[in-house]
Amino acid sequence: MKHFKANIQRFGRSLLLPIALMAPVGMLMGITNAFAQSYMIDKFPILGNAIFQLIIVSLRSMSSIIFDNIPLLFAMGVAYGMANHEKGLAVFGSVVSYLTLNVAMNVYLKGTGTLAESAVMAQVGQGLVLGVQTLKIEAVGGIISGLLAAMVTDRFYKVQLPLAFAFFGGKKSVPILCFALTIPIGLIIPFFWAFFTKFLLSISFIFMNDTYGVGLYWALNRALIPFGLHHVLASVVRFTEAGGIYILHDQQYVGILNTVNEILFNLGPSSPEWGQYMPKLTGYLASGQMLTTLFRVPAIGLAMYKTSFAKNRKVARGVILTCVLTAFLGNITEPLEFSFLFIAPQLFVVYVILCGLTTIPLAFINVSIGYIRGTIFDFGIFGLLYENTNWWQLVILGVINFVIFYFAFSFLIKRWKLETPGRESFEVQESSSQLLRDKNYPEMARITIAALGGKENILKVENCISRLRVDLVDPLKVSKEHLHDAGCSGIFFPTTHHIHVVFGPHVEFVRNAVDDALKK
Repeated sequence: MKHFKANIQRFGRSLLLPIALMAPVGMLMGITNAFAQSYMIDKFPILGNAIFQLIIVSLRSMSSIIFDNIPLLFAMGVAYGMANHEKGLAVFGSVVSYLTLNVAMNVYLKGTGTLAESAVMAQVGQGLVLGVQTLKIEAVGGIISGLLAAMVTDRFYKVQLPLAFAFFGGKKSVPILCFALTIPIGLIIPFFWAFFTKFLLSISFIFMNDTYGVGLYWALNRALIPFGLHHVLASVVRFTEAGGIYILHDQQYVGILNTVNEILFNLGPSSPEWGQYMPKLTGYLASGQMLTTLFRVPAIGLAMYKTSFAKNRKVARGVILTCVLTAFLGNITEPLEFSFLFIAPQLFVVYVILCGLTTIPLAFINVSIGYIRGTIFDFGIFGLLYENTNWWQLVILGVINFVIFYFAFSFLIKRWKLETPGRESFEVQESSSQLLRDKNYPEMARITIAALGGKENILKVENCISRLRVDLVDPLKVSKEHLHDAGCSGIFFPTTHHIHVVFGPHVEFVRNAVDDALKK
């Protein structure tokens, strides 16, 4: 069971790589699409300049290629994240598998006479993928290819074949096997896909319920944060039938994000579809996330600062402010969430419940703000600059959220005597935050390794978007106080021999420094 849970968590982390790419590119695509709209040009005539439009349209084309090939990105990201050995080889195998998968499904459709005419193929779930008409299984296809490539790589990258076939053994066998094993999968998927689609549609009512769906979605999204599975939930709703199927001008769109992209960037705020779909769908994207990044996180940070001890307040201020700004500007909420999750799970439960309950009002107002991340930049571009967004309604709801979260956290931190940042039983050393300010990653790595019990106590080191994930020989050798000296903002043992050490957005640089130090 533990092995299964670890693999599920690892799978969730593997989605971070393509999602991390989608975030900034999505912002660029959003900006360029917005500035190419006729009503934006009417508001800001300078945007109509031929040179400006050439630049804007060119950047839009370049950024849209990423979103047009999300399944391929998922294939490579999953293969890289799930493979234990030869990760680059696994990525290569995933591309081979994904190409083969789409052609194999095309062969099935042709052979069974179900290949649709181009005019109606979208209505039956078919479309062009890398120039091949096939089933539009979206991210699921990429995930299948990525998982297959990772398993094949780990199993066969050292395989030895008889002398006559020795040339095709070892690493060369991986892409060959990915090609061969994908063919039957591609021929089987269309047969079962109709049933799978019906299943996704059957559960979509849970999250897509007009009354409580958006609240339930965000409650579960926050609850899955410790396991790294919130990305999986988001991907399912954004890119599959679980998020709904929508018909816009006789064109079928699967999932929330694909639909919002069409309305936001092509149809525009004056279209009937804007009022019909955007208030609901954007609640699962930026509008819902903005309640957390722009209002809840700052409220929690203020509550932590106000309840911190005077002796630690100076250092706590820097740590808390960094966590708040990371969410406010970059949509990375984990550092702040982990700062209380690890020491007070009961507070995190309250946080999850409150997130769900205080998001439900989105279902009853007409906020229509894109895009994905929910940062202050999203609010400025897609809230203030677009028409018919009703951004002021989100501000009112956000202020109510701020008040609720501030007073709830202030009360519970004191009531339960929690050691949130600044309330530690030991005095926090200012040098811990100074290391982050100086970006002294080698020293942070040295302290981290020593606090984890030394090199001999470390089995494996990985990282996600905000934390080191370390497998240990003996967890009793870990010194939590010394780990705080390294500049981390939270520590958590999800299992006995596995520790998470939260460093926020600096974590990748800390991990690189740790890897370098372990090699010496």
